[in-house]
Amino acid sequence: MYFAIINGPNLNLLGKRQPEIYGSSTFEDTLTRLRGDLSDYEIKYSQSNSEGEIIDMIQNYGFDSDCLGIVINPGAYAHYSHAIADAIEAVPAPVVEVHISNIYAREEFRHTSVTARASKSIISGCGRDGYLLALLYLTRLFLSNSNPK
Repeated sequence: MYFAIINGPNLNLLGKRQPEIYGSSTFEDTLTRLRGDLSDYEIKYSQSNSEGEIIDMIQNYGFDSDCLGIVINPGAYAHYSHAIADAIEAVPAPVVEVHISNIYAREEFRHTSVTARASKSIISGCGRDGYLLALLYLTRLFLSNSNPK
């Protein structure tokens, strides 16, 4: 049983790209911290700059019965990729969308997320802690679904 994190375009540049917005640490640093905070669960991580590859990742993880949920930061694809939204909608695994920055406090085009409609929840503007919040939410969702009242 595991959770999957999928990062989209340019998130491989975390630590280098606009550190005033995204921070100065790499995502590998964040992933190490997440794995320590949630050591009871395996966390698989994938990143791609390609829309098609992201769709393949969503489908592969999302239909795997061992996947408890997906955290996705679709990057700029959030604002126009109906194909990624359709992939999120198609899979049974719950998906939480995360954005490191507050998309509503940035450029106008970032204020709309077409992928959010397909996601179970969206977390925006909490920095890297957004990933932890998403994983905690998915953990609680899994625990509440596996422990009938």
